[in-house]
Amino acid sequence: MKRILFVCVHNSGRSQMAEVLLNGMAGGKAVAESAGTEPGEAVNPVAVKAMAELGLDMSGARPKLLTQEMVDRADRVIIMGCSVEESCPALFLPNVEDWGLEDPSGKALEKVREIRDEIARRMRALLEDL
Repeated sequence: MKRILFVCVHNSGRSQMAEVLLNGMAGGKAVAESAGTEPGEAVNPVAVKAMAELGLDMSGARPKLLTQEMVDRADRVIIMGCSVEESCPALFLPNVEDWGLEDPSGKALEKVREIRDEIARRMRALLEDL
């Protein structure tokens, strides 16, 4: 089983949605975890709501600090895009894939749905690639 690590700065939106989506879609083919270089205080409540619309519960998720152990055990590391350049995960991690997704922080539910759906689209392609 492949281990996929999703990383963003705050681990409160994009990477959390990616973790839940992959774990829900993988069917035992892969397992995901997520982390941030500067974890936020809480997961974005609008992202939680957008995921709940798909029947996926993120309400108990908490932002986690990225560790070297997480990177070492991952088969693939995917960053979600950088909005805070000085703490961008791409600056700290070798051999990463950057999906360059917009940060859902402060966005309306409609925009967060678009980001969620783009993550899901990329997730299907990722699973086909595995």
